Amino acid sequence: MCEDFYMKDPAKKKLEHEILRGCLKGDRKYHKMLFDHFSPKMFSICLRYGKGYHAAEDILQEGFIKIYKNIHKFRGDGSFEGWMKRIFVNTAIEHYRKSVPLYPILEVDNSKFDMIIDDTIDRISAQELMLLVNDLADGYRTIFNLYVIEGYPHKEIAKRLGISEGTSKSQLARARYMLQKMIANIKEQEDRLAGGGEAYGS
Repeated sequence: MCEDFYMKDPAKKKLEHEILRGCLKGDRKYHKMLFDHFSPKMFSICLRYGKGYHAAEDILQEGFIKIYKNIHKFRGDGSFEGWMKRIFVNTAIEHYRKSVPLYPILEVDNSKFDMIIDDTIDRISAQELMLLVNDLADGYRTIFNLYVIEGYPHKEIAKRLGISEGTSKSQLARARYMLQKMIANIKEQEDRLAGGGEAYGS
């Protein structure tokens, strides 16, 4: 997919190659170009995991420091942007583990959550969903993002967060359950307002 995108946008590919070469030479001008070019996309990742705007800014800064220090390790396998994204996700996970070391992530019985899982989440836009995800507790939000957005399997999530696979699965189930309740409450309020409007105008 990335290769097809670059073939359609050779100017973007050329610019990124120029930035990469400049950074490999240690030219600070290209460090700034790298930040200006990629920071909007990388900041969106930081916002998904950070507890608030300032936490996201900290993750962004830490992530770019790692990029500058490790850019020589990029071997050209896959896209450069994809390589950067993995570093930012890892940085966000590290930040989460440092800032919330005692967050109670417990394994629970999933049965009551599995019973109500339907297509509610699939019926809202990605932007609406991410706004609701940001309101989840840190543990739920982190696991939901890693599994649903990043596509990590539970085994990998468990390894990265230092929890069991069962805990990862149950936290995801609870995150989905809570999101569905949020969506249901919003829809209920919208229906109530719509019904009130009709009654007022009749």
